[in-house]
Amino acid sequence: MVVWGEKIINLEESGVMEDRSCLQFFLEPQQTFHRQYEALRAIVVDREPLNRVAGRYGYKVSALKSMTCRFRSACRRGTVPPFFFQTAEDDLPVNAAARTNMVPNCQRSPIADS
Repeated sequence: MVVWGEKIINLEESGVMEDRSCLQFFLEPQQTFHRQYEALRAIVVDREPLNRVAGRYGYKVSALKSMTCRFRSACRRGTVPPFFFQTAEDDLPVNAAARTNMVPNCQRSPIADS
């Protein structure tokens, strides 16, 4: 059983393999963007109070309130939140195949012609 914040996870009853390092990655995020994502998710999806989420992720309540306000504003504008990085692959429509360059990227050896 793992106790984290207000959540209790009984790994034995869940029927999944226990992997503490993977569990720790999700329950104790270290990277800034990951912490922001998890904090905002707890507020928006899980409807947890700001003060509880702020304490769990190491934010001041005022900073988390500001971050939540900016996130909601970005969602209303339809812009990508700052913790998601957009790459060229992200620009592809769903189920679209990525294009590859079919031209050889090395020149033919002059020795092969002799």
